[in-house]
Amino acid sequence: MLLAKIKEALNSLYEDIQEVPEAPAAAEAEVAAAETAPETETAPAPEAQAEEGEPAAGEGEAETEEAEEPAAPPGLKETDYKAKGYHLDVDLPPEKVVAAAEILNRENFFIEAITGVDWIDDQQLEVVYDFNHFDELCRVVIRSRLDRSNPEIPTISHIYQGANWHERETHDFFGITFTGHPNLEPLLLPEDADFHPLLKDFKA
Repeated sequence: MLLAKIKEALNSLYEDIQEVPEAPAAAEAEVAAAETAPETETAPAPEAQAEEGEPAAGEGEAETEEAEEPAAPPGLKETDYKAKGYHLDVDLPPEKVVAAAEILNRENFFIEAITGVDWIDDQQLEVVYDFNHFDELCRVVIRSRLDRSNPEIPTISHIYQGANWHERETHDFFGITFTGHPNLEPLLLPEDADFHPLLKDFKA
């Protein structure tokens, strides 16, 4: 199946990405509360005591719980096409985008669009790439977040010629620099434009 094949190929891009899990804040708060709470002893109510030969409430639950399914690869998840409009949602660091485009091009995917998102509260910009397959419906979204103060990402215009204009348009509207692009000149804005109208702090 095409989707399974693409998932496996894109998953290989995460092999050298090291992630350090952070302890959930709620869990830390619970531990702190438990350490500071006064100890009290409460006798169990008679009706709550287990009958002879019966396990106490909660006993053995850990053994009967089903094992959790393995966690999905970081940044890669299969989605409901009817709900989302795409089959695979992939988050990658900027340096992995070219490799992802090479994989998709090799498997006969074409580029539909490239656009940006301004996450101004996080001081980040995001580049979103939409891919589809020539022979069967299989839409893949690649996302990559950038530092808003210096938004740079490698071009994929040498892999997909159609990306040339998409990247120029995204540069126009969001100020994202596609390094290695052969002609990152304004496409829709005036040649002397020094503004990017889809940034959330843009004022006309």
